[in-house]
Parts: sequence; structure tokens; C-alpha cells
Amino acid sequence: MTIDNNISTNNSKSELIKISKEDIALLENDFFNGRIIVVQSAEEAKKAIAYLSNFKVVGVDTESKPSFRKGKKNKISLLQISTNDCCFLFRLNNIGFIQDIASFLENENITKVGLSLKDDFIMLHDISNFTPKAFIDIQSIIENYGIGDKSLQKIYAILFGKKISKSQRLSNWEADILTDAQKRYASTDAWATLRIYEKLISI
Repeated sequence: MTIDNNISTNNSKSELIKISKEDIALLENDFFNGRIIVVQSAEEAKKAIAYLSNFKVVGVDTESKPSFRKGKKNKISLLQISTNDCCFLFRLNNIGFIQDIASFLENENITKVGLSLKDDFIMLHDISNFTPKAFIDIQSIIENYGIGDKSLQKIYAILFGKKISKSQRLSNWEADILTDAQKRYASTDAWATLRIYEKLISI
């Protein structure tokens, strides 16, 4: 069940829609079921970027190997870029932040949608200097649609009445081989931001 009838661009902050963790736990799981392509070389990255450059809007997300030491953060290991039916997982820990990827993120003609992008940009700048363009952070616009929650899982649950699993969030993103569960989790997060954005602009 979705709540389209309750979503409005005119809701006041006191009327913002929220959902509890308990309610989310009762929902059916949803995940990306399109094609997932792991990109492990600069040559593969160039081909992936050439393909993605044909789209006007894509979803983006990143993953980093978790650190359990206070004050220590690991560099971004994975950059996910998704269309509605295909998601590319760029293993930055293997291929680096090559110019083709930087140029794509700087492309003013392709809208890149994500969540909490400021944090992603700060961490990507630790790898290479670039100027991100044509990005939309869902967290910066979600209140305009009457939604008070800002986590990906909660926004998705409110809009679609389904749950996105976060079980792989703290897994090792620098492992030699990503598991099927990791690949599905990573692609779902990037795809979900795109789906949320497309839903919002249709309201």
C-alpha cells in the first residue's frame, strides 16, 4: 500500500509524514532485479560510462569498508550508478577514480540523484579533485513533498509501501569478490534513489 493521497507539496512541517521502524519491519522486501555489472578495470569503466551517458537521469550511491575504530574512516570502495534496469558497480578500490568517472559526475547534461550526497562528495574528494554538477540530493527536497523522514529506507517505505534491506551495509566492500547479497544491496540503494526521484516528480 502506498500513501499517494497524503503526499502534497503544501504540507506544513507539523503535518509531515513519517514511518516507524516497527512499521517498516512489517513490510515486504523490495530490491533491484535488473542487470548488475561489476566494473573492475579502467577499460570496463570507460565502456560503462559511455553507456550511462545515454541517460538523462541516473541514481548514484557509494559504499565504504566499515571502520570500527573511532575517528577512522575508510575511502570509498564502491560507486554505484543505476538506470531503471541496469546498475554498474565501479570498484574504485581497484580501478581508482579515473577521469572518465570524474567527467561523468561533472556532466551538466545528466542528472545524478542520490541521498546525503554531501558526505559522498567529501569522501570522493579524498580520492580525486572534481566538481560535481547536476546533482539532486533527495534529502534536500523531500520535505517539499510532505515527508518528514530522510533515510532511504524510510522514504522508500512511505512512497512504495515496501522495505529495503540494510543487512549488507557493514559488510566488507573491499573483499576480493563481492557476494551476490552485496551486489544486490549496492545496486538496490542506487536504483532506489532514482525510483524515489521519479515518483516525486510525478506527484
